[in-house]
Amino acid sequence: MKTTGLLDQLLKSGQDLLQKQQGSATRPANTQGGGSLGDMLAGAGGPLGGILGGGGGAGRGALATGALGMLLGSRNGRRLGGKAVTYGGLAALGMLAYKAYGNWQAQQAGTAQTSATRAEPKTVDRLPPDQAEEHSQGILKALVAAAKADGHVDDQERKMIEAELAQLTDDPELQRWLEAELNKPLDPVDVAAAATTPEMASEMYLASVLMVDEEHFMERAYLDELARQLKLDAQLKAELESQVRGVSA
Repeated sequence: MKTTGLLDQLLKSGQDLLQKQQGSATRPANTQGGGSLGDMLAGAGGPLGGILGGGGGAGRGALATGALGMLLGSRNGRRLGGKAVTYGGLAALGMLAYKAYGNWQAQQAGTAQTSATRAEPKTVDRLPPDQAEEHSQGILKALVAAAKADGHVDDQERKMIEAELAQLTDDPELQRWLEAELNKPLDPVDVAAAATTPEMASEMYLASVLMVDEEHFMERAYLDELARQLKLDAQLKAELESQVRGVSA
């Protein structure tokens, strides 16, 4: 089962979502929230179905944008834009995780230990393919779970998400895995169990923070419990959240 390519497409599509949001910034809001991803996609080119239909030469990048948009639901897509997205996909996520983990290591070690003597964090963008695949699966698991953190994904939406994700991969094993993840009850214990290294735990938490609305009490509670289950140090948790705020401001 290959998850790295699928995850990379989903993360890269954040740049497209940001562009759509910027394109709709001058249009009147369609709902009282004014910043929903549905509004962004609708304002950027008609109904969501039209964007996902693949017209105008749209390829897998457009499909990835649609699948990610459906995962995000009513969330604000800005978190997947910002400066880091210019690095592209897994490189962007790895860059943020690497910086956060490195900063935390420096805090733990104190000024006596230089960057040259600290162990380099093994983030997803700095791993051989087999290990990167393991990290990617954990990150994708975290993203799917985070999409359900506010309870907004109903059965109909779940089926639509499954259909969009299925178009991004012809791997039946990956399709079955995604379907199973979408249909699982939200369980931070199950999500955290996928983390096999501290760096992987950091990446999974970072991806979750990118996905959710921290000001929503249900989603904030989910993040806090996920961090606890991932056994993240409080300073590392704060550093990861700080990295997200730095690129979504």
